[in-house]
Amino acid sequence: MNFFMNYEEAVAYIEETPKFTTKNKMEHTKECLKRLGNPQDKFRVIHVTGTNGKGSTCAFLTSILREAGYSCGLFTSPHLVVINERFQINEKNISDEVFLDAFCKVKELADELVKEGNYHPTYFEFLFLMGMVIFADAGVDYVVLETGLGGRLDATTAVENPVACVITSISFDHMQYLGNTIEEIAGEKAGIIVPGVPVIYDGNDQKAAKVIRERAQELNSPCYEVTREDTEIIRNTCSGIDFSFKNEYYGNTVFSIPFIALYQVMNSSLALKTMEILKEEIPVSAEAVKKGLIETRWQGRMETVLPGVIVDGAHNEDGVARFVETAAHFQKDYPLTLLFSAVDDKDYTDMIRTILDKIQFRHVVVTQVGGYRKVPAEQLAEIFKENGCTSAEVCEDAEEAFRKALSEKGHDGLLFCVGSLYLVGEIKTAILKGIGK
Repeated sequence: MNFFMNYEEAVAYIEETPKFTTKNKMEHTKECLKRLGNPQDKFRVIHVTGTNGKGSTCAFLTSILREAGYSCGLFTSPHLVVINERFQINEKNISDEVFLDAFCKVKELADELVKEGNYHPTYFEFLFLMGMVIFADAGVDYVVLETGLGGRLDATTAVENPVACVITSISFDHMQYLGNTIEEIAGEKAGIIVPGVPVIYDGNDQKAAKVIRERAQELNSPCYEVTREDTEIIRNTCSGIDFSFKNEYYGNTVFSIPFIALYQVMNSSLALKTMEILKEEIPVSAEAVKKGLIETRWQGRMETVLPGVIVDGAHNEDGVARFVETAAHFQKDYPLTLLFSAVDDKDYTDMIRTILDKIQFRHVVVTQVGGYRKVPAEQLAEIFKENGCTSAEVCEDAEEAFRKALSEKGHDGLLFCVGSLYLVGEIKTAILKGIGK
């Protein structure tokens, strides 16, 4: 074991591990877990996948479990500011010391593997293994486990005995890895389903829903569909949404969530359905459920970071459509300002067209983020201008762009910062420096 590494060196080591490499086989990940003492067997897991909404659904589940008095770990990705965000215990990031301890254990294993002529864990595999060690050492009751890219071949699927599998909305993203049709992508996501384990899924897309149902039936796994028709919006304001979940178990209960995006009603409803299905195994009071929802915090997904300032990491077709739905709701009452950026593996031209088709902005500021994946701000601004937004202002430095957008927002408007999680990370960092406060 290399005891000479400090926290910064450990983070640098992980970040230098290739992110997009040929992943190792599932047997490799299971062997790694075995050599680490099968830490994943020391707690119960709720496994969550999907294209959009899986992180938010994980956050709702974690908050409910914490309010019910359970100790809960959360493994999620990506991180926005610090890598420790990927590992939370009772909704708090782990300390640098806990991070380093888990890193050393996995690094020792990785060194052994390489010495044997075996494969080094990939970036995500390394972090997943660390997560399992962290949560086992902490003695948590439950872990809410978010997949990385897919499902079927995802490292997290090495956890063989979850108490429930949750599949959020499915749309087009990462097609080079997951397939070119909704059915193919749904098939990959449905790969987390385990024989006999209940599946709770977003049934709004009929094509995806059919694939999930059929896979569940093949494995004799009880499946429970949630759709928009199961919910009723009671109030939607800048402070959040009140809604009811129309089923016998919850009756006429009115739930509140601290988010302004309508799609969060669906994500929270998946969490509600999951807790209903698990009520015998994980008893949770109605009060804990209600408080868990209203106390949920989730970074980067239509998150209000300052008064009148909302950040959203939407970066695919479905995510942008959902942002547009939210912004359209509020443009009737508020002048809107947009801060936009994107990275080069996303269809940013279509993103911009979708946004401008429905939303009128008082001002648009365009910046660049993502290091080697950045799209030049001038290039993005040109696309805005080609699509009728002649006022798009270029500001290459993200921090300065945020300052500019804040000043354009004024006291009466709303500022939406959209297009990339890298942009969300830059804004979070700027706020930590005191900008905007």
